[in-house]
Amino acid sequence: MFEDTLPALAFAGRLLLGGAFVFAGIRNIANRPLLTSIMTARGVPQAGLLLWAGIIVQIVGGALLIAGLWTALAAAGLIGFLIVATLMFHNFWDHQGAERAARINGVVANIALTGGFILAMAASA
Repeated sequence: MFEDTLPALAFAGRLLLGGAFVFAGIRNIANRPLLTSIMTARGVPQAGLLLWAGIIVQIVGGALLIAGLWTALAAAGLIGFLIVATLMFHNFWDHQGAERAARINGVVANIALTGGFILAMAASA
């Protein structure tokens, strides 16, 4: 039924998933001081360097995904990024009330994004 639209749908999916990460990576450049201080407070060694690595993964991985180049590798890299970012920034176990709920929502969103990346990996095979 949708066979004729599959390439356009695949591109739209890659654009939405990858574009979100390109946007987030660019936004994180502007938020470096805040993000570095959060990471440093959590005991992350070389927080500034690790933050730049994450930004590069977000922007390059997202762009590769959009372009449909090395899609499985880009998706895998973004899954790895999500695992680290989720543990670092969505620590719901350290919070109560509304803040805890917000962090749990972040975890759920990252799990859903991981599902999207797994689908992108499967579609690229």
